[in-house]
Amino acid sequence: MGRIIAILYKEFLQMKRDRLTIGLIFMLPMVQLLLFGFAIQTEVKHVPTVIFDQSLSQESREMLDAFRASGYFDIVEVAGSYGEVTHLIDSGQVKAGIIFPPDFARNLTRGDTAPIQVLVDATDNMVSSSAIATANAIGMLKSQQVLAQRAGGMEIPYDIRVRTWYNPDGITAYFMVPAILGIIVTMTMVMMTSMGIVRERERGTLEQLIVTPIKSYELMIGKIIPYIALGYLQITVALLVGAIVFAVPIRGSIIQLYLLTLFFITASLGMGVFISNIAKNQMQAMQMSFFVFLPSILLSGFMFPREAMPQVIQWISNLIPLTYYLTIIRGIVLKGIGFSYLIPQVLALLVFSIVMMTASIIKFKKKIA
Repeated sequence: MGRIIAILYKEFLQMKRDRLTIGLIFMLPMVQLLLFGFAIQTEVKHVPTVIFDQSLSQESREMLDAFRASGYFDIVEVAGSYGEVTHLIDSGQVKAGIIFPPDFARNLTRGDTAPIQVLVDATDNMVSSSAIATANAIGMLKSQQVLAQRAGGMEIPYDIRVRTWYNPDGITAYFMVPAILGIIVTMTMVMMTSMGIVRERERGTLEQLIVTPIKSYELMIGKIIPYIALGYLQITVALLVGAIVFAVPIRGSIIQLYLLTLFFITASLGMGVFISNIAKNQMQAMQMSFFVFLPSILLSGFMFPREAMPQVIQWISNLIPLTYYLTIIRGIVLKGIGFSYLIPQVLALLVFSIVMMTASIIKFKKKIA
């Protein structure tokens, strides 16, 4: 028993000295429970919406008030043309568009059916399902109210005509397969790279690097280039499987997809290298990687729509590279859009890459800690 107590004392003493690991053990579940408890919502509200009101009448304004009052549609843009509506939906700035024809009020006054076109971005099945169901419910409710006020002989006043773009059949594979590609790259780049320098330190091979004339940034570049090649290999395999097995359409330019993916790969690698410079052993590197990996899955829009998350959680998700890459890959693969629509996402990944790689180079010191 005395020897067992001695071993227990030694283990607790060693845990006490490894404060970073103890901190991660306690902080990891607490932070993730708080984040995910608030972030994971299946009821999608506050869908960013653009309106194109060609009627500019009291009737159209009343209908818009009904859309706003539902809590599901947030009017964030007012378009001056149909082309502007298309551009906003293609670029991902809005998820839905409401269009009133010029004769909307006149049709209602004559007792005819007044059509309203609702365009929905169906690249996210959960968002599109919520928007479609709510738009139809609003049309039915408003029609019942008008029919109750006016007696007999009138057609259904409001005709909500929903058009789903990019994934009209709601095929889950079209939505999930491009996103899974981003998850695979994140997992590989962050988790494998995060243990790079740590592994060198534990094996003692870092000593051999210290006596060489190589500079810090040269070592960083030398370590990440093989992983960039590995990332592109994974992307190629995943795209082939998605297209052949799941029949996912690739509507945009493959060249642009490969080019813009480089920004995402470097951002993920920068994060992994930064972790490897902070962690003292591979266990810590693995724990930190999971601390990055799980939020990437749950907060980026991969599984749960960001529109359903509280505003604070959406701000936090803006610090995750995968958030921007999902917009890029779904935009190119499903929408067929190009670089001009994705400039904000590319700039965000570029800034993230520069910040992470610079911090990694500054943190790294060519000496044994």
